[in-house]
Amino acid sequence: MWSLSLLAACVATSAWAQSATPSLTQTPPPIPSSEFTLNASAAFADSGKAIGSGLVWRVYEDRGDVTQPLIVARSSAPTPRFNLPSGNYIVHVAYGYASASKRISAQSGTLTERLPITAGALRLKGAVGDSPIAQNQISFSVYVPIGTNSEGRLVLSNGKAGDIIRLPEGSYHVVSTYGDANAIMRADLKVEAGKITEATLNHRAAIATLKLVASAGGEAFAGTAFSVLTPGGDVIREAIGAFPSVTLAEGDYVLIARHDGKVYTREFKVESGLNRDFEIVATQ
Repeated sequence: MWSLSLLAACVATSAWAQSATPSLTQTPPPIPSSEFTLNASAAFADSGKAIGSGLVWRVYEDRGDVTQPLIVARSSAPTPRFNLPSGNYIVHVAYGYASASKRISAQSGTLTERLPITAGALRLKGAVGDSPIAQNQISFSVYVPIGTNSEGRLVLSNGKAGDIIRLPEGSYHVVSTYGDANAIMRADLKVEAGKITEATLNHRAAIATLKLVASAGGEAFAGTAFSVLTPGGDVIREAIGAFPSVTLAEGDYVLIARHDGKVYTREFKVESGLNRDFEIVATQ
């Protein structure tokens, strides 16, 4: 049997040998995994013209149809460059509400993909006669008709005037709302690939300012509750204040004012483009 002193000497000699020859015991560097480069771009399907702005790219790891794909990269550049580990992926590009996607597979090297998008755009505005409606007073909703239902599927709500709304090529139903009451106009529009369809929806409406006064032209009573009704009794708009304003479609209305437990009424008529004050004189 070895003595403890001899064993200790052997261990010491072994340790010295290891420290004296570090190259024999170093862990070799890991072998880098294979990668490839994806150069992506998009173009209008009909003309082949490159799309230079408004694109959002996402790259998903392709795990098969039964598993939700995982986003591994994204970019808003018109021609992004992605460095990806070898494998299978789904490349998706969105151009507003239009999009395209493609499955790819690569192990190394450089892959170049140009995805065709069948899309155009809408630019919407509103007007009363020759007067444009301010952007903060009007909104647009865009629908895809389904069968006989013109509002079959909502694509966009609360769109702003003047904005470019990118959409797949096709037919759309647009609803324009001026104010927040019943001043509504509708139009059927067609979006063509690679083109911007511009449309102005002309409203027949006006702004009515409501007042309850002690005498004609007098100071309005604060805290008055107003209701605007159709001649048939349907409530169009309710408001509280000294002189609230409401945008109404052209036509006949009934105005009801409630103040200090009393109720006052009058009929009034809205004429398109003629913004007016409508007073109710509080009779004793």
